[in-house]
Amino acid sequence: MAQLSPFHLAFPVHDIAEARAFWGGVMGCPEGRSAETWVDFDFYGHQIVTHLSENCGDAVVNAVDGHGVPVPHFGIVLSMEEWQELADRLTAAGTEFVIEPYIRFKGQPGEQATMFFRDPSGNAIEMKAFADRSKLFATE
Repeated sequence: MAQLSPFHLAFPVHDIAEARAFWGGVMGCPEGRSAETWVDFDFYGHQIVTHLSENCGDAVVNAVDGHGVPVPHFGIVLSMEEWQELADRLTAAGTEFVIEPYIRFKGQPGEQATMFFRDPSGNAIEMKAFADRSKLFATE
């Protein structure tokens, strides 16, 4: 797989201190630059930016595998070990999962671990891990 370029994603939060506690504390993302109304975080080598806003969290869902998948959502593909460590950390922190951690496509190409949860402002996050990362885009 070719070297990936870091992505940048900015999204709204209703409380900067709460965003710092969740993204920096629970998720373990190092903080970068900041101002009174925004904070940069290092999200596994990618730049995410929380911006103070009154408009947060979307309630749109799409049916996938019998679950109501929140749309929009974002996340990152981790190793299985990193994914399990994060699932354990989120569970220990009392995170309410939208979709509990589970394995999709077990024994098939594209087998993956996934979980969905929301940050304190309602932004939906999906964290994934693949049994074989080279199958990230596998159809068969």
